[in-house]
Amino acid sequence: MIELGKTWTWVQIFENRGTIMGCSNPHPHCQIWASSFMPSEPDRKDKNLREYFSKHKRPLLIDYVTRELEKKERIVIENRDWVVLVPFWAVWPYETMLLPKTQISRIQDLTESQRESLAVIMKRLCIKYDNLFLCSFPYSMGWHGAPTGTRINDDRSHWTFHGMYLPPLLRSATIKKHMVGYELLAQSQRDLTAEQAAEKLRNLPDAHYRHPETSLTSEELNKYN
Repeated sequence: MIELGKTWTWVQIFENRGTIMGCSNPHPHCQIWASSFMPSEPDRKDKNLREYFSKHKRPLLIDYVTRELEKKERIVIENRDWVVLVPFWAVWPYETMLLPKTQISRIQDLTESQRESLAVIMKRLCIKYDNLFLCSFPYSMGWHGAPTGTRINDDRSHWTFHGMYLPPLLRSATIKKHMVGYELLAQSQRDLTAEQAAEKLRNLPDAHYRHPETSLTSEELNKYN
């Protein structure tokens, strides 16, 4: 990641899980793509984050996390460093965002402690996803952070490193959400509210339905709370 960032403007880390997401392997399949330009989605995000920071002198996503932690209704899980929540603008039924509680611009900026607590909360989230429909829960997920390459030395105060999980399942292990008709031509629609999705995920057990022996111990959970 560090080496790619020396040359390429955008380094995209992403992972696909499940044949429904087009994976040829049954296990999660992670890739890194690097480009000499800013792709459209992160480019729009960069402009919006920059505009907010210019106006308020604070990172938008850190302000957003602070407000969500006050309300709690869209929080799925949290530990001392990280928060998993269902954003109010989510498109997919059980879409989540993984955000830091303190400002971090790039994955390279993570401390060892933050990396460890990140691994713990990611494992907890994936167990909850599997427990939702008692299946190996499919998703696409990835990370966004400050641009690199020719922009590596640019001011990145507006950028907050964050992850996104985009799972397609809607009602069961075999029923997924389809983007059709109005959603393709006009605007996406929610099948359940962000608050309902967060509550369902939040109330699921931390022990894996099929492999409880792989679940985190209470000592491991308490270590990062």
